[in-house]
Amino acid sequence: MYKGDKIHPMIKIIVSTNRKNSVSGTIATLYQQILREKGADSEILYLSDLPADFTATALYENNGKNPEFNAFHDRVKEGKKYVFIVPEYNGSFPGILKTFIDGMTYPNSFQNKKCALIGLSSGIGGGGIAMSHLTDIFHYLGMHVLALKPKLAKIEQNMSDNLLTNRLYVELLHTQADMLLDF
Repeated sequence: MYKGDKIHPMIKIIVSTNRKNSVSGTIATLYQQILREKGADSEILYLSDLPADFTATALYENNGKNPEFNAFHDRVKEGKKYVFIVPEYNGSFPGILKTFIDGMTYPNSFQNKKCALIGLSSGIGGGGIAMSHLTDIFHYLGMHVLALKPKLAKIEQNMSDNLLTNRLYVELLHTQADMLLDF
C-alpha cells in the first residue's frame, strides 16, 4: 500500500546483466528496500538466472520450447510496472538484455505497461546512452518509460559496503520510486 492506501501491483526489478554478483544486483536490492519503505511489493529478477542456452533453445523457431526460459518469461510478463537496472556496456546496455527482450512475446509483453530506468557506469556517463537506446526499444514495444532516469556515474567510487554513499544518488532513487508508484 502507498499514499492513501492506494494498492500497487508488484513491481518487477530487472537486473539487466548476466554478470554474477554485479553492482546492478546490489542497486536492485537497495531499490527494493526503498520500495518496501514506501509500502510497495517488488520482486528482483536476475538475467543471470536465465538458462545458459536460451539463445539457441528459446528464441525464434524455438519459442515456447524451453520450460526454464518460459517460467522466467512468464514472471516478467505478468508485471505491470518495472524497474530496469541498466549497466553501461560498450556505450549501450548489455546484449543479454536485448536478447532477452527479443525472446519476450511480441508485442504484448510490454505493451501499455510502465517502467523506470536506472543507469550505472564505471565512467562519467552514468549509462545515459544505454538508457536512451533502451527507451527507444521500449517505446517501439509500446511501454511507457518514466522521464526521471537517474544516471549513477562512477558507481564504484560512490559505494561502500554495498551501500550508496552519494546522497544525491540516494535522493534520486527515492524521488524516482515515488514517481513510479504514482505513474
